Amino acid sequence: MSHGGGDPRRVVRAALAANLAIAAAKFVAAYLSGSAATLAEAIHSLADSGNQILLLVGLVRAARPEDARHPFGHAAERYFWPFMVAMLLFSVGGAFSIAEGWHHLTHPHPVRAGDFGTWREGPLSSLAVLGLSVLLESYSCAVAFREFNRERGVRSFVGALFEGRDPMIPLVLLEDLAALAGLTMAFAAVLGTVLAGDSRIDALGSVGVGVLLVVVAVFVARDVHGLLIGEGLTDENLARARAALAETDGVRRVVTMRSLHLGPDEALLGAKIALDPSYGVAEVEAAIDRAELAVRASVPILKYVYLEPDSDGDDPTGPSSA
Repeated sequence: MSHGGGDPRRVVRAALAANLAIAAAKFVAAYLSGSAATLAEAIHSLADSGNQILLLVGLVRAARPEDARHPFGHAAERYFWPFMVAMLLFSVGGAFSIAEGWHHLTHPHPVRAGDFGTWREGPLSSLAVLGLSVLLESYSCAVAFREFNRERGVRSFVGALFEGRDPMIPLVLLEDLAALAGLTMAFAAVLGTVLAGDSRIDALGSVGVGVLLVVVAVFVARDVHGLLIGEGLTDENLARARAALAETDGVRRVVTMRSLHLGPDEALLGAKIALDPSYGVAEVEAAIDRAELAVRASVPILKYVYLEPDSDGDDPTGPSSA
């Protein structure tokens, strides 16, 4: 997915700073008010903070060089850690919020008028903190959205979100959007509790936040799962690679291609190319070198390129694919 535009580190650090501040404020408000929705949001922000730390770990580990056990490097670390983040979103964030909300829904506590008498105690403190959290979360979301737009180029929003090869920035953006939606739900739930005097409204807000997190986690896990088990080049890059090979002097046609993303910015390409049958060994070597240079120039993320020469252009493995 990466096109050299977005900066994952900047996005993750901005989200981490915002979520740590938000989590601290929410826990204080949840303690003072006893609001299940506010506690769910506090757990949500704490889980998001842990998620950002895991994403930073992935970025650092992915930068390690190749070694004997990992001859193609560690770029896939940028796929593994986002998958772990999805699991935490589902369990720590979503499941906990649903369980907490269900408990308060089935064991409601009476709401007294004195519970919301000051800004330092009761649900009013939750409302104040949730309002402040919206401002902080909006800053993080703005940073993520700006980097996401820079990276997606001309692709559609949904296409760049779920069909790319770099899950880092889209994941943070999804987290921030889910956080803003969750804050809105929590604010409405606490306000409804204050106005109606029914704590079950607050509990429903906690359940709603939890369901939202579970849905986001499922979408993220589904997307990253495909990257973990291996996805090829995007259609755009695949077309560029095929054209670069086909247009190389001495290449009659591209017989078959296989590609694999090792990480967001590193990919492998294997191809069988039909060369002029009159070529000798030296001419075959020169043609392969030309083809390799051409395809690397066309698709810079191709770190590993393996080309097999062929004179007849037959493909014993079946139809050409990527």
